[in-house]
Amino acid sequence: MRSKQYGPDVLAEGRRRPGQGRLPRVAAERGLVVEDAAGEFCGAVVWCEKDAVTLEDSRGRRRVFPLRPAAFRLEGKPVRLVRPARPGRPDGPGRGAAAARTASGSIPAPPSRAKVARASRIYVEGRHDAELVEKIWGDDLRDAGVVVEYLEGIDDLPAIVAGFSPGPARRLGVLVDHLVDGSKETRIAAQVRSPHVLIAGHPFIDVWAAVKPSALGIPGWPRVPHGRPWKEGALAALGWAPDTAAAWPRILRSVRSFADLEPEFLGRVEELIDFVTAPGSG
Repeated sequence: MRSKQYGPDVLAEGRRRPGQGRLPRVAAERGLVVEDAAGEFCGAVVWCEKDAVTLEDSRGRRRVFPLRPAAFRLEGKPVRLVRPARPGRPDGPGRGAAAARTASGSIPAPPSRAKVARASRIYVEGRHDAELVEKIWGDDLRDAGVVVEYLEGIDDLPAIVAGFSPGPARRLGVLVDHLVDGSKETRIAAQVRSPHVLIAGHPFIDVWAAVKPSALGIPGWPRVPHGRPWKEGALAALGWAPDTAAAWPRILRSVRSFADLEPEFLGRVEELIDFVTAPGSG
């Protein structure tokens, strides 16, 4: 998610023009990405009250803005955010506009015929990584013709990359868990050297921890003693049933948009998508 810079606010106090009252009214639904009129903050709606809205940017920073007329821009155009209609009440103005967003916050492409998959690919470490990427970026990836595959671990990553035969029109992006100094994953990734391969990693020991605790209603992800399997240790500390197969669907259901994911994970996935869809890549 990139913030665009705009010129002076033509709708600022004292410079308003006739017709301002007819600004589009858009419901401040959770996940809607807007920018303040000054072009200083861009983020997704995470909470809306009677007279204020809370936005969160891609780095996890939050700011509260009053719901004033012409206080926001949507895709560069001035809009008036309004509080969403409550469930059971008639739809309010702009509800359709808020719904017309992918989970990643982008505007969905018009319906079209299925696209031929690109030669370039994105590999992720495990099934849970793949399902999380699909839930948030699936619409965007299908529109771009990018296939995501999971590896079930990266111990054999150098051989897997060699077998893929990357090239200028056949790029490969790899998402790696726990890519931090001194980790096994970092040592393995260092063995791969190709200008046509991008290895991007997040710091979390498991992709579960890329989901914000607030999305799950927990105070935080627990620290698990070294040597104990992380998933099992986390479930025990949280007081959940010791069933990792049942826990993951619960975690995945809690993710509704990119705003529910940690920025360290969001940024790495966006980097990989940009890399494999760059002009000239297959």
